[in-house]
Amino acid sequence: MAVRLFSSKRAQRRAQALMAPSPSKQAWQVLSKNRLALFCLALLIVISAWCIFGPLLSPWQDDATDALMINHSPSMQHWLGTDFLGRDIYTRLLLAGRISLIIGLLTMLLSVGLGYLLGAVAGYAGGAIDKIIMRLADLVMTIPSLPLLIVAGAMLSEYDLSSDLRVYLVIVMLSLLECPKLARLVRGQILSLRERDFMLATQVLGFSARRRILVHLLPNTVPLLVVMATMAVANAILSESALSYLGLGVVPPTPSWGNMMDAANSLIDFQRRPWLWMPPGLSIFVTVIAINVLGDGLRDAFDPKFTRRGQR
Repeated sequence: MAVRLFSSKRAQRRAQALMAPSPSKQAWQVLSKNRLALFCLALLIVISAWCIFGPLLSPWQDDATDALMINHSPSMQHWLGTDFLGRDIYTRLLLAGRISLIIGLLTMLLSVGLGYLLGAVAGYAGGAIDKIIMRLADLVMTIPSLPLLIVAGAMLSEYDLSSDLRVYLVIVMLSLLECPKLARLVRGQILSLRERDFMLATQVLGFSARRRILVHLLPNTVPLLVVMATMAVANAILSESALSYLGLGVVPPTPSWGNMMDAANSLIDFQRRPWLWMPPGLSIFVTVIAINVLGDGLRDAFDPKFTRRGQR
C-alpha cells in the first residue's frame, strides 16, 4: 500500500512537471503583470514604428529647404517648425530617430555579444586566459569614456569621411568602450554560478563540458544579459547624442537627435526657438527612460527567484 502511494505521488509530481509552463511562458506571465513595463514596451514599439513609417507619410523631404520659412515656429504646415535652413523639423526628427535607434541596437548587439563571449571565456576557463582578458578590460576601463570618445571623434573629424561611414565608426567606438564593462559583469556571474551546487552536480554526473556550459551555465545568466542589453542601448543613445551635440559623432546631412540639438547653439535659440531643441531632447529622454524601465521589468521576469516569489 505504501509503495503504491509513493509511486502515485511520484507520478503526480512528474505530471505537474510536464504541465508546468516553459521558462519563456513563465517570464511572460510575470512581465504581463508589470503594467509599467508593458506600457514602456508599447511606447518603444510606437516610437520605432513612427520613426520607420512616419517619414514615408510626411509631405516634406529631409533635404528640402525653404528660404521663406527659416526658423519658423510650429504651424499647420510645419507641425514642429523649421530649422535654420528651412527644413521641416518633424520629418528630420523621425529620420534622426532611425539613426539613433539603429546606433543603439547595433552597439548593443556588438558590445553585448563580444563582452558576453569574453566574460564567459574568462570566467569559465580561468588561469592565464582570465588574467589576460581582465587586464585588458581594466586597461580600457581606466580611461574615462567621454574624453576618450571626444578624442576619437576629433581624430575622425580630421579625415574626409562620409556621414554614413561615420555612423558605423561611432557604433564601433561605443561598442569597444562598453564591451569591457559587460565582460567583467559576465565573468563575475560565471564565477558565482560555477561554484553552485547544480554545477557541481553536473560534474559528478559526468556531463560533457559543452552540456554544462550551454544547458546549465549560460541559461542562468539570461537575466543579467537582458539587463546588460537594455542598458547598452540606453547608454549608446546617450553617448551618441553627446558626441553628435559636440559635432564629433554623426554629422549633417545625416540627422540624429544629438546633432539636431546642436542646431540650437546660442542663447537666443534656447530662449526664443524651443522647437529647435525640445523635440529631440524629449525624444532622447522618453526613449532612454522607457528602455531602462523595460529592462527592469525583463530582469524581474527572467529571474527565477523573482518568479517563485510571484507565484507564492
